[in-house]
Amino acid sequence: IFSHDVWDEDLNYLVRSIDFTEVMQIFYPFSLQTHTHTFPGESKKDCPRDAKIHSARREMLCTNAAWPDIHGHYREAQFTQTKHHWWWKANQVFHNLQATKNFQGTILFLEEDHYASEDFLHVLSLMITEKKKSSSKIDILCLGTYLRKFNFQSNSKQPGRSRIKTRGRERSRLSRSLKELQNEEKHSHSLVHVRHLLWVPEILSSVLDLFNKDLYLWPGGPRYSKLQKAEVTEWISSKHNMGMAFTRKEWNTIVSCSSSFCKYDDYNWDWSLQHVSHNCMKDKLQVMMVKGPRVFHIGECGVHHKKSNCDSDAVIEKLKSILNTAKKYFFPKSLSVLKSNPRKKPKLKKANGGGGDKRDHWLCMNFTLSRL
Repeated sequence: IFSHDVWDEDLNYLVRSIDFTEVMQIFYPFSLQTHTHTFPGESKKDCPRDAKIHSARREMLCTNAAWPDIHGHYREAQFTQTKHHWWWKANQVFHNLQATKNFQGTILFLEEDHYASEDFLHVLSLMITEKKKSSSKIDILCLGTYLRKFNFQSNSKQPGRSRIKTRGRERSRLSRSLKELQNEEKHSHSLVHVRHLLWVPEILSSVLDLFNKDLYLWPGGPRYSKLQKAEVTEWISSKHNMGMAFTRKEWNTIVSCSSSFCKYDDYNWDWSLQHVSHNCMKDKLQVMMVKGPRVFHIGECGVHHKKSNCDSDAVIEKLKSILNTAKKYFFPKSLSVLKSNPRKKPKLKKANGGGGDKRDHWLCMNFTLSRL
């Protein structure tokens, strides 16, 4: 199922050309493309992002003057749409689509800038089997992860929305900040990186290590080689939001916290889900994460990444080279699953904002209440 937030005939044709499986396309009905000058797009009566609250209420008299976000900014439609679209499509898949509304199996969520290895469905099947056998609580299966050693975000705080110029006009940008990573050398020092992908030789070695590093259950004990490893731990949005899979059972738990999700003042669906896990659910979400990732992020440009040298083809070619080298570790016969307890208790960071407007809360809630 391909869920679009834009109508593009070239994209539609590309999806229709798929002939190795049945496909379906669904279209988010409240996109900026169809609501250019009215909510949930931006209308002339909406408050500018940086309007002062006092001025917005007393002088501008704009529609959403009473609803700035936690940082004192007003909504920006291009960012609120991301969360709305994710919530809408999940509701569609689990509740409305004839092909899936009675499906009781596992549903995998991939995004347009994700690249999957050739054995990703095989590994997902192994994870599903292990989940059924496990005595541990497992809510989400995760096929992808970020490599912290090479600047992938891990429990990092996101900054506020900044301003950049585009063709003489100012517009907003959200960019996820990156945690200062500790150098593992004897005299360590903090480094701040931009989130790049796996494209230098030393990173290639790191990726391969994830596939072939031997597992010791205890010093001098059994040693497992070429056995794919996975761990069960607490779900953290910045680590486990790529290649997520879960069933209707877990979705029903999530959707029972609709109000908590929809009203959380954050434009990110994953940070909102983290808030739900910590503040609405009886027990926090738990994830099984495969240690050798089968889903990779190839998006050097997008909502959180703005670069002038965006070359998706070059990124994909480099990734193909990595996967080709790791190919001998693909299609493992089984998984070795270990329970991992975080050294530090994960803390919920302050919301990033962008979700303070009550109209967004109502729209989000309506996706669930009305089953649009």
